[in-house]
Amino acid sequence: MNTDYGTDAKAYFYIVTLGCAKNEVDSDRMRSLLLRDGYAEADEVAKSDVVLINTCSFLASATTESVETTLDLAEEAAAGTRQKPIVMCGCVPSRYGDDLIAELPEVSAFVKADEEDQIVSVVDGVLGIAPDSCEDTRGDVLRTIDGASAFVKISEGCDRFCAFCAIPYIRGRYHSRTADSIVSEVRALVDGGVREIVLIGQDTGIWGSDFETPSSLASLLRQVAAVLAPVNGWVRVLYLQPEGMTDELISTIRDTPAVLPYIDIPIQHCNERVLQSMGRSGSRGQLTELFARLRREIPGMVLRTTGMAGFPGETDDEADELAEFLSEEGFDYTSVFAYSPEDGTRAARMADQVPDDVKLERTQRLQDIAEAAGFAATARHVGETVDVIVDGVEEGEDGPELIGHAWFQAPDSDGAVHIAEGEASVGDIVRCRLVDSVCYELYGELVAEGSAD
Repeated sequence: MNTDYGTDAKAYFYIVTLGCAKNEVDSDRMRSLLLRDGYAEADEVAKSDVVLINTCSFLASATTESVETTLDLAEEAAAGTRQKPIVMCGCVPSRYGDDLIAELPEVSAFVKADEEDQIVSVVDGVLGIAPDSCEDTRGDVLRTIDGASAFVKISEGCDRFCAFCAIPYIRGRYHSRTADSIVSEVRALVDGGVREIVLIGQDTGIWGSDFETPSSLASLLRQVAAVLAPVNGWVRVLYLQPEGMTDELISTIRDTPAVLPYIDIPIQHCNERVLQSMGRSGSRGQLTELFARLRREIPGMVLRTTGMAGFPGETDDEADELAEFLSEEGFDYTSVFAYSPEDGTRAARMADQVPDDVKLERTQRLQDIAEAAGFAATARHVGETVDVIVDGVEEGEDGPELIGHAWFQAPDSDGAVHIAEGEASVGDIVRCRLVDSVCYELYGELVAEGSAD
């Protein structure tokens, strides 16, 4: 965001976001609250009065990155004419709490994930600014990120307590946002030009099950789709668990035009014993049956999943079984990661931890399988004519290039569509003929309006 430094702003903030799309949503809300209160956003640390870092702590490596980035920001801030306060937000403060005060004296304030709506009073405090009035975070806040796609968080927390995962300890127990608040946010986004809504949460498939009168994700999807349908918009949902694929949800995805047939189901593993050790349910047979049913009932759909290599106790045969399963299923997109022992989780205390070199070898094998299937799935789209949402315009050697994504590509996750010739702005939806692919990237040509596909 470009900032006019001649304005009469209350003060200037600079924000850094690490981690997943859910953190991007949280950062956007904090940004909006600060802007609404009279703050302005700086486009570099040197021009700010306060620096915010929204951290990730899903894996030990993410925690390390968060701390190192914070220290780098502290050093950068100190290099200016005066010291700038740093506010650490999100998962790291939620996970480590008061222990951080002594460990990171460079940080002026820590804001846990469930305290982020109080960001204005926190920033006021570290800058020594008296608030104009009591902070009010009720009602809608402005979206501050340009583009035709927007992430909307429909729930917070998780009740699964998988043996390898610290999210329930970081984000708390599962709770759904109300349908009214979600639909109201979607309507405001659509009125502002958004044409793709991506519903996210730690466990989206059980949305509404915690209400006094239970509801369902399928019901929510239909309500969101009703808002998007008049503008030919899309809605996709991420982070479904296998148990969440109910008959109602499958039929809603299949029969509701605005709901994209893009299904993201992180399985982690397929072996029944490993899944039970993880604190998860299911088996290879059940997963095979589920994916066969989805392909049968939702023709042409796209499947994304996640696999984990080297969970404690995983044998060579069980690792082979997961590799074979991924190869057989041929998912369109697969994220693969090596198991990481996380402080406070049950898996970190388990015996039979898999040696790092074995984990890396297994991870690389799964990655090779995932890429072979994913590259082939991407190539199969060559020859299609599709709508592409323009996410950016980059200057290349031969002039500006449009960068966007099609319906089968989740934003910021699944590769992009590159269009070398033509004019469009960020947020536009253009008609494009796909002519080539390299890995997960596709290359296209604009189709003139009114021409045959």
